[in-house]
Amino acid sequence: MADTPSIDIHDAPMADGGAEASDSPRETHLTLDVDSIPRDAKIERLRTPTTPNGKRPSIQSRNSMNGPLYMQKSNQKVLIRRVKRKGDGTIKSLTRWLLDNQIGLSFNLIVLIFLTHLFIPKARPHTLKFFTLSYHNPASGNYGIGGDDYYFIAFCIVLLTGLRAGLMEHVLAPMAKHWGLKKRKDITRFSEQAWLLVYYACFYPIGLYVYYQSPSFMNLGGLFTGWTTREMGGLVKAYFLGQWAFWLQQVLVIHIEERRKDHWQMLTHHFITITLMAASYCYHLTRVGIVILVLMDVVDIFLPLAKCLKYLGYSTLCDVMFGMFMVSWFFARHVLYVMVCWTIYTDMVRVVPEGCFYGNGTNLTGPFPVPQGWRHWVEPFRNSEGALCFAPPVMYSFLYTLLGLQAITIFWFFMIIRVATRILRGGSADDPRSDGEASSEEAEYEYEEAQPLEEEVGVESIDLKSWERRTGLKRAASSTAVSLPGHSDRKELLGRIGCEKQVE
Repeated sequence: MADTPSIDIHDAPMADGGAEASDSPRETHLTLDVDSIPRDAKIERLRTPTTPNGKRPSIQSRNSMNGPLYMQKSNQKVLIRRVKRKGDGTIKSLTRWLLDNQIGLSFNLIVLIFLTHLFIPKARPHTLKFFTLSYHNPASGNYGIGGDDYYFIAFCIVLLTGLRAGLMEHVLAPMAKHWGLKKRKDITRFSEQAWLLVYYACFYPIGLYVYYQSPSFMNLGGLFTGWTTREMGGLVKAYFLGQWAFWLQQVLVIHIEERRKDHWQMLTHHFITITLMAASYCYHLTRVGIVILVLMDVVDIFLPLAKCLKYLGYSTLCDVMFGMFMVSWFFARHVLYVMVCWTIYTDMVRVVPEGCFYGNGTNLTGPFPVPQGWRHWVEPFRNSEGALCFAPPVMYSFLYTLLGLQAITIFWFFMIIRVATRILRGGSADDPRSDGEASSEEAEYEYEEAQPLEEEVGVESIDLKSWERRTGLKRAASSTAVSLPGHSDRKELLGRIGCEKQVE
């Protein structure tokens, strides 16, 4: 064609006069007559993605786009681009970014607190509250309660968030891959359950030891003796606040994980648990709270272990562990738990004196008559040395909240019975809450086709020198020759000027 540029391809002779060793590479030169290119040539190119700094990605990165942003089809020039997740908005995108960076955020916050504590002496009275227990009484060696305890709870939430994400990503997920799990969904589920197993395996022995040291050990009537005492041991306080922080963090976790069919029941369970822990802590009924936590945690050791065995393919061991989980669930949450509720109903009014007490652990005064109104009922949440009152409404409030939690566990127990029935019929111990989850990551995204962009440019817009610097090619001695070290690079250059069909 008349408009086709003049191109001459030849092999360059060797520098030693033409003798060519068998192991010496050959150089291929391409001579391009730039003057023969029309000034108004059309160059068609694909719109390529840009990085945040405005630069285009390298050729290597464009050829390997299989990540979460782009997907290419082989032997085609059409670029298919993932635009966004379905239903995404600004808040969801920001939340996802925060969750994707939770390890770094948690680590940086903790380091910031410690560095502030070390290098800013005036801030130490405030930073010390984050990683030490407050309200220590040197005379008794015990600890009181108050608003500064929320600093410690916040620190524990950040710490647990970082530990959970760090262990899942750098320890538990690699273990799952090493043990043969391939699918991303299975690896994620295994890591989540393994983290719960690690947590409960650590906290359950501590809770059992605290319960063993309390006056209520094997004596439910001792749950309310010495109720007016406003102090507790350091281990009791650290255990209780740590568990409180864990359940607050669990509210975030159930939104991190893929939603299950019982999402709202789980969220209600967490809110009831958090409310009970706050009320038992502020009303100095931590013995009741510790007994409930011990009864709940023993069950939560068997279930994550059974699920981990299921993901690893140990079906028989999974079924055995699920049977142990079912037995422990029934006795801990529907027998012993109900016994605690009955004790609250029968013994709390009998043991705890009715009236209001004022002051702290060293100068407590009372009982005084219960005043009219409702403000004194919320006083323990606002002022640890204010009015601490007991009357039948307090007992009924605790009892009804515990029975509400029991109703949720009964609902879950029926789901467990369904799984047990499936096992007896020859099936496997699958978690019924897993039904209805997203089956594929790709279903979360919306796609669009990136159309080619056609632009009118002149010959002066073709910057061969810039192309050479970008691709690492070198010019030969002649000003109209380009030295190409390999055949693939020659084809790429010809493809950029529309001649890829002429050289194979």
